[in-house]
Amino acid sequence: MKKVLKTTGWVLVAFFVLYTFYFLWEQSQPEPVVYELVSPQQRDIVKKATATGTLEARDQVELKPLATGVVGRLLVKAGDYVKVGDLVATIRIIPDMAQLNEALNQVEAARIILGEEEREFNRLKSLFEKGVVSREEYEQKEARLASAQESLKGAESQVEVIKRGQSARSGSVSTTDLRSTISGLVLSVPVKEGTSVSGTSAYTEGTTVAKVADMSDIIFRGYIDETQVNLLHEGMDMQLTLGSIKEVSLPAKLEYISPEGELRNGAKMFKLEGTVHVPADVTIRSGYSASASILLDKVSNSFSCDETCIEFDGDDAYVYVLVSDPDDEEHQQFERRSVNVGLSDGYYIELKDGVKAGELLRGNLK
Repeated sequence: MKKVLKTTGWVLVAFFVLYTFYFLWEQSQPEPVVYELVSPQQRDIVKKATATGTLEARDQVELKPLATGVVGRLLVKAGDYVKVGDLVATIRIIPDMAQLNEALNQVEAARIILGEEEREFNRLKSLFEKGVVSREEYEQKEARLASAQESLKGAESQVEVIKRGQSARSGSVSTTDLRSTISGLVLSVPVKEGTSVSGTSAYTEGTTVAKVADMSDIIFRGYIDETQVNLLHEGMDMQLTLGSIKEVSLPAKLEYISPEGELRNGAKMFKLEGTVHVPADVTIRSGYSASASILLDKVSNSFSCDETCIEFDGDDAYVYVLVSDPDDEEHQQFERRSVNVGLSDGYYIELKDGVKAGELLRGNLK
């Protein structure tokens, strides 16, 4: 009995040792490498470049006053339509005391000079009538008198402009009336009545009272990456997809490519502009975001496969064609084969020769 138990024990030990070795051997074996199988298909391949941007009016202006003051009246609001010359707002002038004092001083100085010139002229005139001085000297003095009179009028006009924003000499020209310089839609009115505004000058851009745009002529302004800009040329057709109106696609024509790139979000981008054709039943608002698709090349009904199936070695392209049983995933075998490829859209690539219909290609790892 003891002999039987002893023998059984040794058998169990041997079995445990053998099982342990088998388990360790099995764990050390590499997992089978299994690839997805791709079947080439007939499909259309379209190569496109994509640019993102906005829709804007080609002609849009910011209306700014010519003089510093306060908005007295606002005659328009966002959404109104105005014509060239329409009154948009009136500006109430608040005189700058330093400028006013300087202008008044210039008036007094001009008046003093004019008085001296008048006395000199009257004295010379009597001498001229007696034949003591020449006509040339008389005419020179007369010209100086006229110049002094104009200087006084100019100084007085400057005082009027500072006080009222216009003068009698300026006629219809007024710095208190702000009129539209184009016909179009009022996009925004960023001020209110009573708001202080600054006039345009050589030192300041001035305050925008209203923004007007001609919405009958819409253009696309966008940017494209430097890797694609060399594929474009002016006159190419574009198709615009709007972010706000998904179901609408607008045709456009590329008309401008910037010769200089801009650094935007760490990438070199080039500005594009294109004329947009807007159907009569579509309403476009300034600033709509849009994505432009530009057709570069196209092949129809092309025998093609996923681009992930292609392996490039220099200028040569290769695929791996399955030569084993498709159902035996653990023992896949492939044949490396040279192929001639054509157009690619970034997802699919044209196979001109090297692969037959029905053959399976190695794709990504499962």
